[in-house]
Amino acid sequence: MAKIKYRRYYFYYLLRVAIFVVSLLPLRVSQAIAGCLGRAGAVILPKYRRMAVENLRAGLGIGRADAQRVAGDVFANLAKNGAEWIRLSVIDPSDLGRIVTEAEGLENIDEALKAGKGVIVLAFHFGNWELTGMYLRYKGYPGQTIVRRIYFHKYDKLVNGLRKRFDVHVIYRDESPKKMLKVLRGNGIMGIVPDQDIDSIDGVFVDFFGRPAYTPTAPVKLAMVSGAKVVPVFVVRKKDGTHKLIADRVINMPADDRSDEAVKRYTQQWTGVLEKYVRQYPEQWVWLHRRWKTQPPENIPEEISSGAR
Repeated sequence: MAKIKYRRYYFYYLLRVAIFVVSLLPLRVSQAIAGCLGRAGAVILPKYRRMAVENLRAGLGIGRADAQRVAGDVFANLAKNGAEWIRLSVIDPSDLGRIVTEAEGLENIDEALKAGKGVIVLAFHFGNWELTGMYLRYKGYPGQTIVRRIYFHKYDKLVNGLRKRFDVHVIYRDESPKKMLKVLRGNGIMGIVPDQDIDSIDGVFVDFFGRPAYTPTAPVKLAMVSGAKVVPVFVVRKKDGTHKLIADRVINMPADDRSDEAVKRYTQQWTGVLEKYVRQYPEQWVWLHRRWKTQPPENIPEEISSGAR
């Protein structure tokens, strides 16, 4: 246990040195270096490269060579996210418009807010997703974001300190739902990132790239309870290194139907929107996550399920 704690501090201070060095570089230079390092990471992290390649082949139905190419792009995108994150720690928040240079569909959020019951913005591990809340605050939209608590306090302080620089305030996932409802009842925006397999929280199986994927039901249930509208939002990395925010069409949840079938139907609906964007920009989604880890009981081989009993 002591070794783990020591290692965390070691990597933390190493990260602070890296942040200082990278913050001195122009953004385009740090993006280029990060892209190369990301591709190198795809080579030196074979476990995650294999996971990405297998997911890409199964999801998109592409050959191994194409999957390996896209996987390299995925690693490069993640590394560029890191370089941008470091740059965001030193730029003036008023300069965010130089990084997110274009926005499409903000009228969908405006329309949703007119109902007066708040908006649940679904962000995803897509593009540079941290820019979602920052840009919406930059444009003057009120609200908060639900995040996972980082249990090493220095990492948590570092990450959330950056968010606070851009006036993005957080609610931890393990906090009371009353805090989330309060934001929505004040006609604010509640940001949620719900596209990972987390078997410790309530979810349902929906179709994602032709396979059952265990998916959190919290966004839909929160919308049904509060009456809030749901808007999927994506931050797309453009070829010139800047970003475009896209707010997709509003998803309206029925206030009078909170059945399990309705929860699954609307969870499937927003999952379908995510799949559409991932198919269009496959290199910008995090394929190296075990998205299909949890499987329905009928998909588990009998000898495994019998042994678990």
